[in-house]
Amino acid sequence: MLKTKNYEFWFLTGSQDLYGDECLRIVAEHSHKIVDALNESGKFPYPIVWRPTLIDSVSIREALAAANASPDVAGCIVWMHTFSPAKMWIRGFNEYRKPLLHLHTQFNRDIPFDTIDMDFMNQNQSAHGDREFSHMLTRMGTPRKIVSGHWSDEKTQERIADWMRTAIGALESRSLRILRVGDNMRDVAVTEGDKVEAEQKFGWEIDAYNITDVDEYVRAVPEADTNALTDEYYDTYDLITDGRDPAEFRAHVAEQAKIELGFRKFVEEHNYHAVVTNFQMLAGLHQLPGLAMQRMMQDGYGFGAEGDWKTAGVVRLFKLMTAGKKGAMGTSFMEDYTYHLEPGNEAILQAHMLEVCPTIASAKPAIRVCPLSMGDREDPARLVFTAKPGRGVACSLVDLGHRFRMIINEVECIPQTKPMPNLPVASALWRTLPDFRTGTEGWLMCGGAHHTAFTYDLTRENVVDLCDYFGIESVVIGEGTTVESLKRDLMLGEVYYR
Repeated sequence: MLKTKNYEFWFLTGSQDLYGDECLRIVAEHSHKIVDALNESGKFPYPIVWRPTLIDSVSIREALAAANASPDVAGCIVWMHTFSPAKMWIRGFNEYRKPLLHLHTQFNRDIPFDTIDMDFMNQNQSAHGDREFSHMLTRMGTPRKIVSGHWSDEKTQERIADWMRTAIGALESRSLRILRVGDNMRDVAVTEGDKVEAEQKFGWEIDAYNITDVDEYVRAVPEADTNALTDEYYDTYDLITDGRDPAEFRAHVAEQAKIELGFRKFVEEHNYHAVVTNFQMLAGLHQLPGLAMQRMMQDGYGFGAEGDWKTAGVVRLFKLMTAGKKGAMGTSFMEDYTYHLEPGNEAILQAHMLEVCPTIASAKPAIRVCPLSMGDREDPARLVFTAKPGRGVACSLVDLGHRFRMIINEVECIPQTKPMPNLPVASALWRTLPDFRTGTEGWLMCGGAHHTAFTYDLTRENVVDLCDYFGIESVVIGEGTTVESLKRDLMLGEVYYR
């Protein structure tokens, strides 16, 4: 399900014709060498494509229009090799609609002190040209990412690669479709939100269906298909039977197989990329979807519980942004459950009643069948495991009534050294940064939800860049945050995003 296009990013070089044809030849040669070296570095998730040097408003407008029109182009990386009078970029950027990175670099790393002359100065003046260019973008209010540093530097390359992943999330967001099975959990505020505004800001289509519509698909799953998927479950996961009769245990597991197959067929036929369920609206389903949703999340679908379409959408975007990343550790829907308040070792136990993605598991997950008071149905099967240790971000998208806010908390998952044999769900234990007091007080101050989209594989910078592209407020709680600084950030945000 985690399918993205064979995207590419265009490398656009700005110059002008004041310095003659020989200078333009050198400009093209330099930008070619940069693009070739970047692609050969192996650090980038998508190819960078060199485009001819842009020296006037006509060529600029045509290049940016072509980037807009091509479904394969995920964004543009723009660099001013020499001085490029920025008024000629106005028409092009009035129409440009894709992610943009302004690379503030120069071809040479060092000043050639012994040989430098005015010809060199004229040909290598990114320090001049990039300022002119960026002034125009600032005046136009054009959203962009700025990366400064020599193009051969590993840190510079890593930041460009990270931005590429953010750009994919921004672009894919425009076609994201979320299936809401039922409505929001009754009387709950934070999982609600303005779906029309969400489509305007993020491009999300958020559609509601009755659970009976999906249940028809579940009931229609052939027995042979159910048995085959159940066999796959048994081959893939460990089993914790808790002394239950083997046939009865398998019957519960098989019901989740049927739910998974039914949901998959429904979302594939109706072209949805994220799913929202609600334990208060199950109609004919014999179990609350547990194992089924965990496996769909593992395959790249977004998920939100109790009608939480905002978290489902963010989980889907994070899945897309981290797709194919080397050494990826996982992304999941998550919920704050309970605290460990031992002085100096404070931590938060994260879990959900069933639906935590197995991509974050520290070891092979196991299937367990246990009672669930919510939903008033038979005991559902679910995957149980503990999460990997490691740093990550937990993000909550909330609707404040007049705008959206993304709260981004840096967290550290810690090893669960003490077993919890009676906890029948997947879980993570993490420390919120910079410390428990600041992290939790800050989260509450920001209006953060109890549901989050959690990932090991993105940084705060990735998510802030994504919010900047959408034009929504982002608030970071992490290293260096204080309650006082956060209060100031929130007050400034209240004014800026009013």
